[in-house]
Amino acid sequence: MAKELRCGGLMPGCQAVIEGKDEAKVMAKAAEHAKTAHGLQQIPPDVASKVRAAIREKGPTQKP
Repeated sequence: MAKELRCGGLMPGCQAVIEGKDEAKVMAKAAEHAKTAHGLQQIPPDVASKVRAAIREKGPTQKP
């Protein structure tokens, strides 16, 4: 099942939702997002741990 990370849970005010087929894909996309949106050239190990902990199973898409 796909995974997602809601960046706002780590960086208040950020609306980005990062999705991937697994944790590794989400982490790679999150690293790129951190560079472009938050100016982090590298993700420190303590932050990486928080990011991994915030990754969740992607819920089903709600249809109106």
